[in-house]
Amino acid sequence: MNVNARFLTNRIAQQCAYKRIVTFSTKPTEQSAAAAVPQQQQQQQHDAVAPPVRKPIVPAHYRFVYPEFLPDPKVEWRNSIREKLERLDMLNRRRQIELPEFYVGSILAVTSSDPHAAGKTSRFVGICIHRERCGLRARFILRNVIDHQGIEIVYELYDPTIQKVEVLRLEKRLDDSLFYLRDALPEFSTFDEHMEAETLEEGTPVPINELKVVLRPRPWLERWERQNLRGVANIDQYLKDKHRKSSEKVQKPWEKYDLMKQYRATIPEEEQKEIFAEVHTELHTLELQRKRNKRKRTFVKPKHLA
Repeated sequence: MNVNARFLTNRIAQQCAYKRIVTFSTKPTEQSAAAAVPQQQQQQQHDAVAPPVRKPIVPAHYRFVYPEFLPDPKVEWRNSIREKLERLDMLNRRRQIELPEFYVGSILAVTSSDPHAAGKTSRFVGICIHRERCGLRARFILRNVIDHQGIEIVYELYDPTIQKVEVLRLEKRLDDSLFYLRDALPEFSTFDEHMEAETLEEGTPVPINELKVVLRPRPWLERWERQNLRGVANIDQYLKDKHRKSSEKVQKPWEKYDLMKQYRATIPEEEQKEIFAEVHTELHTLELQRKRNKRKRTFVKPKHLA
């Protein structure tokens, strides 16, 4: 009886005991420890022979093609965590829609959803007169003269209502901003709504349009004589002595020697390289994928087979 009772108590204790399941062990066994020594030696030899891993080389023109990826030049408005999260959202948006390369002076056609339009979409053709802001707040302005009336539309670059952005003519102008087209003759801002896209060969530099516009007589929306514009032909024609004297008073030639102002208004090149190193691989992959898709679309399957 004592033997049976002792046997039963042992069985019950084994069944009721907590079972500890060990899926792996952090302590190496004697065999694995012995095998790790030659593996470490092989790894050291492989590292000595293998070439160092090269980081992707970011093209120098990226800072001009994608200026919205750079942080805000004003230091008080910058936040590194918010900027990094915004760059991820910008890349996700670029996976959904193609945002091509364009500059101030390029002619674009933007198709966006419009609930009040006939087909629920509207397409506007115009010249880009300004680009500003950074991150998800980046935007650009298109201008066109339709029925003798100047029309300007402000588009948010990463607006989800934008369905398509087409570059009809890729070019630059002599000035960074073309707000003076508001005071220029209408023919300098008039573009056909059915204009066909002009293609450039791959690898060719972006052409610079050296066209100089003709302004209408004063009064102007701004005092263009104070802005050192290179794309205006007849700005001195409407200036008087009092206008020239007032423009000389507000000139500040010493600001080009102000290093702190230049430092506050620009992004250091090292920081630009660090930012574009994050997004270069994704942007390059998207560009290659779109090129492959374009090649596939060029093939037309014959309707009648032999």
